Amino acid sequence: MTRERIPTAADLGLMAGPPPFPAERSVTLANWQEPPFNRWAFQHVGELIPTARIARGDGPVARLPEDVRDLTRTPVRSDGRPVPLATFLERTYTDGIIVLHGGRVLMESYVNGMAARTRHLLMSVSKSVTSVVCGRLVGRGLLSPNDPVTTHLPELAGTSWDGCTVRHLLDMRAGTRFDEDYTNLDADVRVYEQIYLWRPRTNLDLPVDITAYYATLGNERPHGGRFDYRSILTDLLAWVMERAAGARFGDLVANELWGPMGAEADAEVTVDGHGNAMADGGICCTLRDLARFGLLILRDGRRGSEQVIPREWIQDTLTADPETVAAFAAAPDAVEFPAGAYYRNQFWVVDPRGPILMASGINGQTVLVHGPADVVIAKFSTWPVAWTPDFGVTTRTGLIDLAERVAG
Repeated sequence: MTRERIPTAADLGLMAGPPPFPAERSVTLANWQEPPFNRWAFQHVGELIPTARIARGDGPVARLPEDVRDLTRTPVRSDGRPVPLATFLERTYTDGIIVLHGGRVLMESYVNGMAARTRHLLMSVSKSVTSVVCGRLVGRGLLSPNDPVTTHLPELAGTSWDGCTVRHLLDMRAGTRFDEDYTNLDADVRVYEQIYLWRPRTNLDLPVDITAYYATLGNERPHGGRFDYRSILTDLLAWVMERAAGARFGDLVANELWGPMGAEADAEVTVDGHGNAMADGGICCTLRDLARFGLLILRDGRRGSEQVIPREWIQDTLTADPETVAAFAAAPDAVEFPAGAYYRNQFWVVDPRGPILMASGINGQTVLVHGPADVVIAKFSTWPVAWTPDFGVTTRTGLIDLAERVAG
């Protein structure tokens, strides 16, 4: 990884001053996910793509008491050796980081033009938010992980989704053929972004919205096989949830999670041309509210005396049956994780005994929940690549190291 200072959006003059902007400073739908343009775009998603509001509601904000310390010189493992935290954050293109220990803010830092009230794109951390909302619906009996997808979406009967269950979607074990190679602009993960208005539409044969897209997908293997990470499964899960609850995704997140957890600011989620949310990666929120989300997981789903997330959902996430562990171990992704890690309910479970688990998104979005250390770390980043094992492993191991060091 580079050891040079990483330019910020302000350094680069992106979208600065009055328009019109020259090409080298203009962030567009065609370039916003690429460096250096993502350094500005991830904090201004609503200026590029339609979004739906996720309201915080009128309830009291969950307090985050402060016990601020200077952690910038704390040694953190990076590339196999300890470096000061400030160096680690620079190397991993950090836009903002917050560290909670015992529910108290030890550190809160912003760079690259971010501030406490700035909303930042979560990318696939959105999947874990979706999971928690799903857990609320399961707890209320509106759906079950064992439900066939077609029970809630009968229009998909007779398609490749026959035999797929909600559990298969939650654990990324559906047999769906979907190429998630972010470096290939012809891959499914990049093509479906045209439907979600994340890219200019160059394929005029694509369906007009995401709900019509699902029936066009085929299967690569039977449902229920090995783990295979595909974002489209989370989007279908969200449609199942909307149908089961009779509400749009943004409203479900607001009513089932954002309000009950005591968020201090509205969030938002990107939508396609017909208002369908990109649940797999389109949520944007503040860093402090993301930390509140992590703290909710750390506290077994409780906010004070209120059980916001059913405890059964948290325990199910942390209870690895042999089939789940084996399904993950059989996947190429497993080589990046320690033995015994797995994926369950849209979370990466690094160590279920700790527990240590993560919500993770491309370009470096991260929530680490470290049970033994009683630490939550939330981090926004703008890596210059969507994902590489180098960046992914370095971020995970560095944040785990940081959590254990601040816990003393």
